[in-house]
Amino acid sequence: MDDGKPSPGPLSETSEFLFSFGVIADIQYADLEDGYNFQGNRRRYYRHSLVHLQGAIEHWNTAGSPPRCVLQLGDVIDGYNAQYKTSEKSLELVMSTFQTLKAPVHHTWGNHEFYNFSRHYLTNSKLNTKFLEDQIVRHPETVPSESYYAYHFVPFPQFRFILLDAYDLSVLGVDQSSAKYQQCLKILRGHNPNSELNSPQGLSEPQFVQFNGGFSQEQLNWLNEVLTFSDTNQEKVVIVRPLSTVSCNARVRSSVQAPHQTSASRHCGPDRGVCC
Repeated sequence: MDDGKPSPGPLSETSEFLFSFGVIADIQYADLEDGYNFQGNRRRYYRHSLVHLQGAIEHWNTAGSPPRCVLQLGDVIDGYNAQYKTSEKSLELVMSTFQTLKAPVHHTWGNHEFYNFSRHYLTNSKLNTKFLEDQIVRHPETVPSESYYAYHFVPFPQFRFILLDAYDLSVLGVDQSSAKYQQCLKILRGHNPNSELNSPQGLSEPQFVQFNGGFSQEQLNWLNEVLTFSDTNQEKVVIVRPLSTVSCNARVRSSVQAPHQTSASRHCGPDRGVCC
């Protein structure tokens, strides 16, 4: 991102270690033989993904400086579970594995969550970690609406993490007879004329596909309020969401792409902000 400021660069030996946090994404567990992604060009190891999760948890639990929290960036089970009617069983297996982690886990929702479950189900499931949110006294404008899944929390003083609902506007997970579904479908078809709405073929804006999502103006207004509070109080901010974006909000200093499967904890030193 070009905001006129130099990149903070890598940590040096003189950088002060403050805290660490873990990141894991695209576990996509299913009790199935290996397969391929939608494009057919990337192999998926459905059963073995649980081994990666167990390995990451073992690493975090035995780290010399344990993470303050772990961010799970969506797609915790694969969409194939819905086809084989194993969604709840697979989710329970993954969540029971997460219970062995000593640090708190913050879950985001990706497209594969919505392939398996409705938004109503997710709201009432163990994948809803909104109970871990930070509530800022005398600042009601920083309280998120119940109409989207988003919240903020502080794992370390002066560092605020903001978890966003990247499927706030989406045809996934909502009743097809609802006004919101019709609104999102209209937006999607207005930018994607393909008969297969998951295909970006020929699109000048390839993000307009069915497996993607977007933010409502209501959620963006709330985000702006939280960022304004963080600016005023000189907090560093980490934006957490399951989808890649072209750039982060201008208030965030730098952008890093979270790795797939497992990740060692990210070390956050002074003057550093990230998007996950």
